[in-house]
Amino acid sequence: METVENLTRRKFLKGAALTGAASLTMSPLHSATSQEGSVPVASGQQVPKRPMGKTGLKVSIMGLGGYHLGSTKTQSETNDIVARAIDAGINFFDNCWEYHDGLSEERLGTALQGKRNGVILMTKVCTHGRKKDVAMQMLEESLRRLKTDHLDVWQIHEVIYENDPDLIFAPNGAAEALLEAKQQGKVRFVGFTGHKDPSIHLKMLSHDFPFDTVQMPLNCFDASFRSFETHVLPEANRRGIAVLGMKSLGGSGEMIRKGGVTPKDGLSYAMSLPVATTISGIESADVLEQNLEILRSFTPLDAPAMKGLRERCQRLAADGRLELFKTTKKYDGAIGRRIAGLDALLRPIPESSRVHGGLRGTESRPFPLGHKYHP
Repeated sequence: METVENLTRRKFLKGAALTGAASLTMSPLHSATSQEGSVPVASGQQVPKRPMGKTGLKVSIMGLGGYHLGSTKTQSETNDIVARAIDAGINFFDNCWEYHDGLSEERLGTALQGKRNGVILMTKVCTHGRKKDVAMQMLEESLRRLKTDHLDVWQIHEVIYENDPDLIFAPNGAAEALLEAKQQGKVRFVGFTGHKDPSIHLKMLSHDFPFDTVQMPLNCFDASFRSFETHVLPEANRRGIAVLGMKSLGGSGEMIRKGGVTPKDGLSYAMSLPVATTISGIESADVLEQNLEILRSFTPLDAPAMKGLRERCQRLAADGRLELFKTTKKYDGAIGRRIAGLDALLRPIPESSRVHGGLRGTESRPFPLGHKYHP
């Protein structure tokens, strides 16, 4: 089996971060106006699709977030949301092994019965620095919950700590699990996600691993503070990696409630970037219909419109106060924080979230505090 060590590691372009900074004055911060999906969606028409990097797949310009599917009241409500989304042409479905202790995957798996072959199904593995065997067991659990024999995309979840890349690419680390799962035919494409700091994404990319996808927060506030759009997006595009945007409205609508932008502003900005898809959390049919209505009138924003929106948000965006996923622990998964020893009150990890042999250390023996952790 090919190991991470055997992959050629080219010298990383040290100017990657500077490339993004320069792009702020070039193009409309990489507007998608030249990509597919620029024609408005009339009622009854399918959501436009774009190429998903080099995978050969075509992905809807909006994807359905998985976390919120675990927030619905009933399975039938989830079934209805998923069916309506597919009927409208949304074909990308996000999920994660740890969302709602597996409930999100279970609900999506049930909702996709009879529809699986028509969608691009992605879920994420939550090793949080642990080894390949943990990742492979999580994969089997995800496949069982999702009621499928393979994933279209499998991503390493929540790469947010400074030394996460070192742990992921260590011998017998999670990166080797991605390769092994591909070789076994259990996943088609692989990637990683994170929401904390663009420098960590760049460190992941510097390993020159054959990632097919990368997921990151992209919104009209991001450009003013610790910006993924400025620093990571151009590098991912240069490498031909499909970019999956998320948190277009702040994660829980913070930018709508406190930042003075509308859902249409936020989603239009995010979908106007050169991304494959923008993943949007949808926990009700009403929210789905709101998003579809935005899609029906969507055309990518031009450079002046995008610049104007960034400038309008700049005062509240400058310190990250509404991008809580960057500046607080609100969006950091509980399991990852406990493994890292970063919770002030260390409580037992729920049985449903455990992986046999996977947890290193115990709640009575916390790991060192700080931006690094040692599983």
